[in-house]
Amino acid sequence: MHPRDGLQLALRAITAQRLRSFLTLLGIAVGIAAVILLTSIGEGIHRFVLAEFTQFGTNLLSVAPGKVKTAGPAPTGIPTSVRPLTLADARALERLPHITGMTATVWGNTEVNANGRLRRTTVNGVGAQMLRVYKVRLGSGRFLPPDDAENARAFVVLGAKLKDELFGTGNPLGARMRVGGQTFRVIGVLEAKGQFLGIDLDDAAYIPTARALELYNRDSLMKVDLSYEEGVPAGAVSALVVATLKARHGHEDFTITTQEDMLRTLSNILDILTMAVGALGSISLLVGAVGIVTIMTIAVSERTGEIGLLVALGAPRRSILGLFLGEAIALSALGGLLGLFLGIALAQAIHLLLPALPVHTPIRFVVLAEGIAVAIGLLAGVLPARRAARLDAVAALRAE
Repeated sequence: MHPRDGLQLALRAITAQRLRSFLTLLGIAVGIAAVILLTSIGEGIHRFVLAEFTQFGTNLLSVAPGKVKTAGPAPTGIPTSVRPLTLADARALERLPHITGMTATVWGNTEVNANGRLRRTTVNGVGAQMLRVYKVRLGSGRFLPPDDAENARAFVVLGAKLKDELFGTGNPLGARMRVGGQTFRVIGVLEAKGQFLGIDLDDAAYIPTARALELYNRDSLMKVDLSYEEGVPAGAVSALVVATLKARHGHEDFTITTQEDMLRTLSNILDILTMAVGALGSISLLVGAVGIVTIMTIAVSERTGEIGLLVALGAPRRSILGLFLGEAIALSALGGLLGLFLGIALAQAIHLLLPALPVHTPIRFVVLAEGIAVAIGLLAGVLPARRAARLDAVAALRAE
């Protein structure tokens, strides 16, 4: 049998029972639509979370005091001690090869008073290169100058929201404000950055690290963040940092976290969640598969005489097998196309109604969904098609 003739026969069999065929392919369509909708939402959330983490750049490395390890005395019986990270350590790391920026960070929550208004907010002690490290832009004025730690001037830079809360529409540059028990002069305002995982990045003040150590009565840093050149492996930079700090501290009493490792781990977790959501949606495809098995079994029973006539005329068994398999695949493929249209339309409609909900449908999901639909048709149609191909011609004609 010519392939074109087989396709025509399959399509005629589908159109001969329009309502039954439509209800069968609708089961596949609903399943595919559910998979597309759920995976689109999952992929959208995946991209949103990664974008949130990468808004500060991807070439970042963070050093925190203390080593993540099992607690307890050392094998010699002498307790180990953790040496704090200092400004001297930070300056040593800044001089390493491939490092493009460094900011030593201390933070806390304290009261700020300016323009007759009192507010409690996060105050960050940062270095002069914070803008370069975190890829933050200045809205007005200037950022903290690169003063010596011993002579850090009492300057403060405000986040966009904190500036609005304290000064409204007025110009804060040059104004005096109280931060804790100290007086600072406002020299700049950062450009609005928005929220990061629920933390308002604009509702904060930024002062020199040395001043923050004095403000919070600390003698050590909370962390040191480094940015490094594009194209340089994170492992190579980490090795330089480890060697430098071990030489200064005598042993590895610090923890290094790279943005690259964090993003890789996060991406793997989000991929698993997206696949899990898609798997939940694909359960509804079982309904469509059952529908195809049912309609193909009924079709074999109704067309017993036709099968017997084809066999009597010399049609090989593989042609009859291909005829019924083609009918099942055609049903599932048409259902898959309908499901793709419904799924993408629903995803876009949800995005229009809820703009805050990220939705994205990659082309690979579309191709995979249609491939799954065809595979379901193939698997669901095998048993009825094999039954049709094994019918005896005489018995089939006699049944007719």
